[in-house]
Amino acid sequence: MLLPLLLLLWMQGEGQWGLGRAERRLPSRCLPDSVKYRLEVPESVSVQEGQCVLVPCKNPDSRVNSMTVLSYWFEEGADTSHDSPVATNDLQRQVQDRTQGRFRVFLRTQPKNCSLHIRDAQKGDSGSYFFRVDSGSVQWSYCADLVSVKVTALTHTPDILIPGTLMPGRPSNLTCSVPWACKQGTPPIFSWRSAALTSLGPRTTHSSVLTLSPRPQDHGTNLTCQVMFPAVGVSVEQTVLLNVSGEYSAGYPSC
Repeated sequence: MLLPLLLLLWMQGEGQWGLGRAERRLPSRCLPDSVKYRLEVPESVSVQEGQCVLVPCKNPDSRVNSMTVLSYWFEEGADTSHDSPVATNDLQRQVQDRTQGRFRVFLRTQPKNCSLHIRDAQKGDSGSYFFRVDSGSVQWSYCADLVSVKVTALTHTPDILIPGTLMPGRPSNLTCSVPWACKQGTPPIFSWRSAALTSLGPRTTHSSVLTLSPRPQDHGTNLTCQVMFPAVGVSVEQTVLLNVSGEYSAGYPSC
């Protein structure tokens, strides 16, 4: 009598507290036997707006061993026969307009790699997705392994580097950079605001240089670097106070 009671308590406990991989809910259009074959994939990933995220995915399914594999990622609830995927390496299949060029799966010659790469993440990308494979003899939707993608507001800010002390009449190169920005994303647009005498210097994909010619009256004034991510229309900025000190240099007569 004790053994059945313990078994019953264990089953109830699994139902209430067991939220592991095997206990994920089955979404719509997902048949009960979908749990027979599973992926190695996280339940959720998070990314800030305008940035990139990789959904790591490995397919241990022994049935998938062809060197040419067609891979698809669909939104939860999609009809894989009629609805457009969000990403695929199938050149004969049209993806959704909103994900065109932003969602990417890997090469056909990597049958075990089902990872999904998202760049220029948008708020509308938030949702759940599942993977499907077509390797000739095997056509299978791994809908039991939904991945939740959450796109949050962009909270990162630019870094402004001021080398050394700003001296009146001595030009200095200030650098604004966004080292956290995605290298695969659409390049950001930099802009500067300052009452001081400035000129733009060289820039890279993720940094901009401003040549500042400080004057005594620039001490304590604001200098702002704004970075806009055009793919999503989101801007962030950083403001610093200029600290101009020291002796005058040639070209700036004293008062």
